[in-house]
Amino acid sequence: MSYIEMRRVSKRFGTVLANDNAALSVDRGEILALLGENGSGKSTLVNMLAGIYIPDSGSIYIDGKSRRFRSPQDAIAAGVGMVHQHFKLIPVMNAWENISLGERLEIDSGKERLLFNPFIEKKRVNKKITGIEERFGLVTVHHKKIYDMSVSEKQTVEILKMLYRGAAALILDEPTAVLTPQETKQLFAMLRNMKQEGCAIIIITHKLNEVMDISDRVTVMRKGNTIATVNTAETNPRELTEMMVGASISLEIKREEPALRDKPVMEVRGLTLTGIDGTLLLDDMNFDLYGGEMLGVAGIAGSGQKELCEIIAGLRKAGRGSVMCNGCNLLGLSPRQIKDRGVSMSFVPEDRLGMGLVGGMSITDNVLLRSYEKKPGLFIDRAEGGALAEKIVAHYGISTPSVRHMVRKLSGGNIQKVLLGREIDLAPKVLITAYPVRGLDIGASYSIYEILNEQKKNGVAVLYIGEDLDVLREICDRLMVIHNGRVMGIVDPRRTSKEDIGLLMLGHKTEAA
Repeated sequence: MSYIEMRRVSKRFGTVLANDNAALSVDRGEILALLGENGSGKSTLVNMLAGIYIPDSGSIYIDGKSRRFRSPQDAIAAGVGMVHQHFKLIPVMNAWENISLGERLEIDSGKERLLFNPFIEKKRVNKKITGIEERFGLVTVHHKKIYDMSVSEKQTVEILKMLYRGAAALILDEPTAVLTPQETKQLFAMLRNMKQEGCAIIIITHKLNEVMDISDRVTVMRKGNTIATVNTAETNPRELTEMMVGASISLEIKREEPALRDKPVMEVRGLTLTGIDGTLLLDDMNFDLYGGEMLGVAGIAGSGQKELCEIIAGLRKAGRGSVMCNGCNLLGLSPRQIKDRGVSMSFVPEDRLGMGLVGGMSITDNVLLRSYEKKPGLFIDRAEGGALAEKIVAHYGISTPSVRHMVRKLSGGNIQKVLLGREIDLAPKVLITAYPVRGLDIGASYSIYEILNEQKKNGVAVLYIGEDLDVLREICDRLMVIHNGRVMGIVDPRRTSKEDIGLLMLGHKTEAA
């Protein structure tokens, strides 16, 4: 029997069967990758192992003993810890305080149990943390505040927090989602050290190259079921994708050569934005955007991507600089004023249901939101909007019962296709996309890549903000790397290594830039 085994585990949320007799096993000294599309049930499965959900049926065994967790505390007591994608740390506290927070001390006076006081036990706590760091090859600055830490530093604190509580099994949910290549290498070195020390590790990720690099075995889930568990050395990305999707799918992102450069469609000069607290959110940004090309933007989360998009689209005012398009400076203009100046621009925001579409409205009504004010008369012609919605649904293969269906009831991929289809129907000269495939399945993601490539082929200038460096290097013609709101360099992704791009993301200048 493996150190951890989950057998015939099922979980239902209302009418939705999230896990259907699912199974998972991992041994000490092993790294298991858990793969599956969105909605496949992998998060529900590990949340039951972490004590966040209670299984409706099935069994969980830890080191040969049957367990039933009713809380994360129960799981931790059994040696199972989870590092979530969104960290559970208190920003105003330092590393050692976060690591030891909530610890209880047993004392020898009968059955009395006292709450741990970190300020009294500082020396003992830091000595214990140092011992864990030395054993597993981890490094953190104990007295450093969380709000001063990088994403990778926070992640190390989360891992230490679990090990401090005695976790022998660790679950990591999308641990490399916002890490640079250098930070990913550091994380994998830590995980290999932990593996050598006998930890059982489960890693949830959608990056197949990382699965092949770090894992010993792979468990694939689809529609709540465990499809297969295979040895990593005996499989490949294509086979894993077919198991996830249930059909053959091409993993190639086609990239047409960009059109010959003429005059830039958009010229950004000296773009600067200061936050409420006086910090520079954008620092003297300069770049050109050409028709028929895709300019990618890479950077650690919070480097100014959101602010850049919103300023160009007219949703936020900048402190100074210029955004020239069609001989007009767009800086400070609203989206409607930009359109009135004859500038055809579309924006696909990262929050597709918060900023892009209205979830409680139908596909037809969402399509009309961008064009109704141009129509004469007091009443909206829904017949015309319905015809346009039908055209978008047919062209982009949107799966929906009808165009009168509420948008929020669609899958993530279909919601994104509605948003992209509506924006592209406006025939933009500039298309700004922020994380267009975030949270989407593999099949839906590749459909979006094809749509964007089609726009580039039609001469549209595409600004693509993404977080997957492998995709950015494959799909983009040029790659602008930013750090803390400053452009570190604009490179050719085909001739620049991931490591050099990672250094730029961390704020280090390289020869490539």
